[in-house]
Amino acid sequence: MASVPHSTDSAPPEDLPFPAGPLRGLAKVTLAIAAAALGLLALVEAWQVFARYVLDAPAGWTEPVALLLLKITLLAGAAVGVRHETHFRFALGVQAAGPKWGRRLRAAGLLAAGAIGLVFAGWGASLMIAAWPVKAAGAQLSSGLYYLPFVAGGALFALFALERVLYRSGD
Repeated sequence: MASVPHSTDSAPPEDLPFPAGPLRGLAKVTLAIAAAALGLLALVEAWQVFARYVLDAPAGWTEPVALLLLKITLLAGAAVGVRHETHFRFALGVQAAGPKWGRRLRAAGLLAAGAIGLVFAGWGASLMIAAWPVKAAGAQLSSGLYYLPFVAGGALFALFALERVLYRSGD
């Protein structure tokens, strides 16, 4: 049977899910958190529909909890995408630039992703602190909790981007 190439990336396909590096374990945990949040999101949404249309008693807590789970899923997944160099990536430009400039462009893209992560973390922390005393409508949660995924996700963006710049600097 003929072998079919799986990807045009520089990394072999078997390395794409979790590239080697010191933060590989953290990336796996982050992806597991994103997957768990997505699964819980589906359950919460299913309960929301069931309660509203079958029980005719809509649950007020489902929408704020679903929004929190959605933020966790998106920001954790995007952070893993930064580590895999598939999020905030300019593959065509890197390929066209050649090896020397390609490494520089890849590093610049990662540094930009890290800077965006620091902005997410910093502003998210500021908003989280300001909103913490306020209770969310429909749920007994602090409104500040809705900004925690931006803080954690932004910090992971920065951490994973820095790891990839340092770890891949020699190739």
